[in-house]
Amino acid sequence: MSDTRFNQFKQLIAAWTRKDADAVLAMLHDDVVWHYAAAIAPPARGKAEARAFIERFGSTIAEVNWRIFAHAETADRLFVEGVDEYVTTDGVRVAAPYAGIIEYQGDKIIGWRDYLDRGTVDAIKAGKPYPAQVKELIDRPAA
Repeated sequence: MSDTRFNQFKQLIAAWTRKDADAVLAMLHDDVVWHYAAAIAPPARGKAEARAFIERFGSTIAEVNWRIFAHAETADRLFVEGVDEYVTTDGVRVAAPYAGIIEYQGDKIIGWRDYLDRGTVDAIKAGKPYPAQVKELIDRPAA
């Protein structure tokens, strides 16, 4: 099995962890359509909207610990399961299980869809305890 796309995506995760918006944007196609919260919010279309999302969301994050548990890929598509974990600038640790589909055109991401439960994220941000099933999902080792 080839891990080409997964290795490319790990570079994006490393850039996101460093809060390097320019490096993340360099990995996106000019015409990217990024559903950063598929079925919850409209996507970011193009690099300008992607930058706006990265800057808006990134300004609320103090520390990133984004992990991938499993992945599968084809020539131009990567499927990932992981946890979007971060500490907010208010000191709240948020860890939400998610699944994502990342589509490539050449070496650039042209389509990106992340699926997560916004209710879980909002509850955690409000100080509610992590449900047992969420803890079970997020406490697994990374790939």
